[in-house]
Amino acid sequence: MLEQKKMDRINELARKSKKEGLSGEEKREQHELRQEYLVKFRSAFRIQLDSIQRVDTPEEAERLRRKYALQGGSPSGRDASCEN
Repeated sequence: MLEQKKMDRINELARKSKKEGLSGEEKREQHELRQEYLVKFRSAFRIQLDSIQRVDTPEEAERLRRKYALQGGSPSGRDASCEN
C-alpha cells in the first residue's frame, strides 16, 4: 500500500477540507495523493482476486486444504471450501 506518511497526509487534508476547506494547491495535492492511493489499492486488489481458486467438489476442497496445510496456511487465511 501507500507509505504511512502519505496516508496521514490524505487524512489530514480530508479533515481540513471538512472543517475549513482547502486551497487550490491543497486540492491538487489531495487529488494526486488519492490517485496514487487508488493505483496501489487496485493493484493489490487485482493480485488478491487473481489468487482466488474455484473449488467445485468436496474432493478438490480437501486436496487444497492438504496442499496449504503442508505450506503452513490457506491461500486466503480461511479454509478452502466449496460450501457457502
